[in-house]
Amino acid sequence: MSAGFGPAEFQARTNVSRETLDRLKAYAALLAEWQARMNLLAAGELDDIWWRHMFDSAQLVPIAPENAARWADLGSGAGFPGLVLAVMLGERPGMHMSLVESNARKAAFLRESVRITGAPASVLCARAEELAPLRAEIVTARALSPLPELLEILERHCAPRGVGLFLKGKGAARELTQARKAWTFAVDTLPSQTDPGGTILRIFSATRSSDGLSPG
Repeated sequence: MSAGFGPAEFQARTNVSRETLDRLKAYAALLAEWQARMNLLAAGELDDIWWRHMFDSAQLVPIAPENAARWADLGSGAGFPGLVLAVMLGERPGMHMSLVESNARKAAFLRESVRITGAPASVLCARAEELAPLRAEIVTARALSPLPELLEILERHCAPRGVGLFLKGKGAARELTQARKAWTFAVDTLPSQTDPGGTILRIFSATRSSDGLSPG
């Protein structure tokens, strides 16, 4: 499916405006420039960026609660999914994305990406576990930590009635089983549109189980 998937195909699938697409193109160009100096993506992934990274991130937009304005992306890395989402939702009233990235060089790249795209976002160069609560309505993460650890961070940074959106691979079912040993939560498991073995976990109302066990 990824063969030949570029900006035009991305726009057709997401219905973003021409201005939004131009901002994402500028971001992709900056990523290619910085990739030559530091490993933001794995070898070869830059050639498939619009499917594997841009659209992989964009698929979270239609499954997120409408009008949610305070977002936090954990372990943003090169900006997926957080920076893409911030650009796509840039015209939403009150929109702000907190991009949490502990690696200083990646955080520097994210700050430059925010500058050139004009995305409504700020970069927090710190570990999510050490930040003051962000009270985000939506918390996102991709390839960051196992679900029990993500729920720990979600509890810290999610506003009341907030939602976690986590992009997961083939081990999602196993992670859910492990997480339920220490947490109570509602979850929708949604198929990834870009990864045949991938799953998106939409988590609601996560609380520690009454037995008091710690996740892990």
